[in-house]
Amino acid sequence: MSLQTLKRAWFSNVRGDLLAGLVVALALIPEAIAFSIIAGVDPKVGLYASFCIAVVIAFAGGRPAMISAATGAMALVMVDLVRDHGLQYLFAATLLTGVLQMLAGVFKLSLLMRFVSRSVITGFVNALAILIFLAQLPEFVGATWVMYAMAAAGLAIIYLFPYITRAVPSPLICIVVLTVVSMALGLDISTVGDKGALPDSLPAFLFPDVPFTWDTLRIILPYAATLAVVGLLESMMTATIVDDFTDTPSDKRRECVGQGVANLASGMLGGMAGCAMIGQSVINVKSGGRTRLSTLTAGVVLLILVVFLGPWVSRIPMAALVAVMIMVSISTFSWVSVRNLWRHPTSSSVVMLATVIVVVATHDLARGVLAGVLLSAVFFANKISRLVTIDRRASADGKTVTYAVGGQIFFATAQAFAAGFDRADDAIVDAGSPSETRIAIDVSQAHFWDITAVGALDKVVARLRRHGADVTVQGLNAASATMVDRYGVHDKPGADSVPGAH
Repeated sequence: MSLQTLKRAWFSNVRGDLLAGLVVALALIPEAIAFSIIAGVDPKVGLYASFCIAVVIAFAGGRPAMISAATGAMALVMVDLVRDHGLQYLFAATLLTGVLQMLAGVFKLSLLMRFVSRSVITGFVNALAILIFLAQLPEFVGATWVMYAMAAAGLAIIYLFPYITRAVPSPLICIVVLTVVSMALGLDISTVGDKGALPDSLPAFLFPDVPFTWDTLRIILPYAATLAVVGLLESMMTATIVDDFTDTPSDKRRECVGQGVANLASGMLGGMAGCAMIGQSVINVKSGGRTRLSTLTAGVVLLILVVFLGPWVSRIPMAALVAVMIMVSISTFSWVSVRNLWRHPTSSSVVMLATVIVVVATHDLARGVLAGVLLSAVFFANKISRLVTIDRRASADGKTVTYAVGGQIFFATAQAFAAGFDRADDAIVDAGSPSETRIAIDVSQAHFWDITAVGALDKVVARLRRHGADVTVQGLNAASATMVDRYGVHDKPGADSVPGAH
């Protein structure tokens, strides 16, 4: 790596990255503690994981300025494993998750992101914004008016302070000011310390204390595979969003490998599996973070805060962090997508809304994205199926009928292709003598994609030949000809007995 590349990747925005990393570190603390509680483990497991993953991904990741740590989506997957088998099996699953993610990077599975449409990504972003906002509401349950006043004051600082100066991120000012006010006035308000005890020592290297048997693999593999898929899916989606925010590219393959390395390190330091966090990544970018230094700063400062400055950090009012997360929710949500519901094609709007509804209803990002991708595929196949054209032309003497086929022939359009030849029997009858009828199927403007398409062609040819027509297929492009030669039977002995041709 040249000095110029090193500077661009790490030191081109030092001041902005350091300040943004500090803000993110403060926002990570209650999140990591909350996700630990969700997973049923000690708060230090989530905090150690967040520190470790953030630091490692700063070096190994493929998306500068993206924040990875312990996340709620991953924590939800771990609940049953921890409850039924204990913490050591969680560490073992975390290590296996890392291995699977590294393999995904090696085999370039990140290329599957090409099948995720813009509508799905928009739905993913909107659903996550809604979940971030909903996650703040429990802080107001049973709270006094002080909590509401402090949160409102925090939002006012976040949105109004930039009019004074942008030299310091307004979320950081919000946290500092509300903490000082809370301590000075002795306010009775929920603080970070109320979420759980902060660790008082550095993480130590360990290896999961589990038997190395097939039974252990059978237990952890389903969880590790789910964690790997959810983690990579959320990381790839977040990387795409940060790409859009910063108008810079990312290396998705390197990110897959980096996530795997980070989870391996987390499992060996007593942490749980994690992935990219869209909320914290947005905080980082909105606060001025642009390079790997911001991610490294977030991880290092997080460890310093919870281990060495724990007593002070524990006194940060939750109202301050709630205000920051509400700001993240508002800025993350794609408000223009609401206006575009009536301007964009109906299919795109349905895909976006379906993704949002499934994610919010299940709190499972993977299910929402899967639902969106499947809907997109269905709508795409339906749209393409309407583009198949079959034009019938008879020669002057009526002895030859040409069917000019255009469009993409595959499993979704094969039926429409076959139906287009229903009038071929009429052509044979019109010709007067079946033995003199010649039918040419011109596919020079078509492409045959799969064995379903080839099978449809075989059935059409076999049916026409049984009626006595002399059928030829002409104009196959190279790729289609290869498919037909390999899988087709209409030009081979016994073609008239193609299964299903009757």
